[in-house]
Amino acid sequence: MPYANPNAPPERPTIIRARPFVMAGGMSLATVAGYVNAVALGFFHVPVSHMTGAVSRLGGDLASTDHRDFKVTLGIIVGFLIGAIISGTIIGEAMLRPGRRYGATLMLEAGLLTASTFLLINGFSLGIPIAAMACGLQNAMASSYYGLVIRTTHVTGIVTDIGVMLGHWIRYRRLAAWKIALLSSILLSFLFGAILGSLAGTAMGMRALFPAALACAIGGSAYGIWAHRLKGRRDATRHARRHAAEA
Repeated sequence: MPYANPNAPPERPTIIRARPFVMAGGMSLATVAGYVNAVALGFFHVPVSHMTGAVSRLGGDLASTDHRDFKVTLGIIVGFLIGAIISGTIIGEAMLRPGRRYGATLMLEAGLLTASTFLLINGFSLGIPIAAMACGLQNAMASSYYGLVIRTTHVTGIVTDIGVMLGHWIRYRRLAAWKIALLSSILLSFLFGAILGSLAGTAMGMRALFPAALACAIGGSAYGIWAHRLKGRRDATRHARRHAAEA
């Protein structure tokens, strides 16, 4: 459970140092997801960043005699699932760790959002499932971080976890403040992205997905450069230690 455990081992310094980077990354990804979802909702009235609403819509389509939106809704669910599968294949890790192919995954998300935009502005509904695929890809990236399940494309679990932690604080008077701060920042970032997406959708139409694709491309490139430099420093440190041991 995501609350303070008095019997838990002390946190490692590396975990504490990583918190600002995890928070910044989570906020950035949540902003993108809220933005993309708001743009899609503005035109198709079906969410692409989380599956609760899409599955409910699919149930309504199946229960009614009007199946015009059935294929699109089913495509959103399948697209999100495929995106998560691809992400799990690329990253291959349940815990957040530097150097795991997050940069490549973000670049792929940028490509999917770009493809989705071109399809939608040319009248092809396939762009919506591809946007959902991009969200599934992103949502599966973060996985978990020191006892927290981090999801950046929907906020149901985040609101639940915040409520659980506050409830345990009322009962036990113990609270991991940094966990509340991390989850709250992701929640507010998703809201901020949704506001931006609604405004951009009104002003730009489906072309409003381009800024989200650009943000993912910039983030993926920046992370790739950072990870490459980090690997270089680690390799240099190992080489220096090996050289010192042989001397």
